[in-house]
Amino acid sequence: MSVTLPESVDAWRMVAARRSFQGALPIAGLQRLAEVLAGTDGVAQYELDFGRDEFGTSYLDVRVQAPLELICQRTLEPFILPVTVDARLGLIRSEREESALPPGSEPLLVAEDGKLSLADVIEDELLLALPLVPINPDSSLPDEVVDPGTEASATEGRTDNPFAVLRELKKN
Repeated sequence: MSVTLPESVDAWRMVAARRSFQGALPIAGLQRLAEVLAGTDGVAQYELDFGRDEFGTSYLDVRVQAPLELICQRTLEPFILPVTVDARLGLIRSEREESALPPGSEPLLVAEDGKLSLADVIEDELLLALPLVPINPDSSLPDEVVDPGTEASATEGRTDNPFAVLRELKKN
């Protein structure tokens, strides 16, 4: 096992050697991820395992845990979302090979020269794990949204039916 993550590796040589890497990457060093976060404190703990399954398919197992600071879209306050990634990436040389991957494997297209940036793979998986609309599970809606009395008073003054015009047209 290696604790230092090389800038790039030859994916096919890593598969042949059944190589593994583990360690931590500072979240601030993952530029694309940092752009969508509210803060970049903390580290992403990772484990990467190259291998070949019983069908001869080359794969990269990616396991990452990271505390990501996001903005809650309900309260607009920052919160920490603990993200866990556990994915098997089937290594392919061309898009035609994608259909041959076993179920549960996501395709990872490797360049012709076999070079693979492991930090980019980790960053990609963390980006894919982000929620589309981040909401802090510990947050609650403001009282004016939850209180049904407020909603009723807003509609009390309105007695006309917006579909009344349609009813008149239907009679004709």
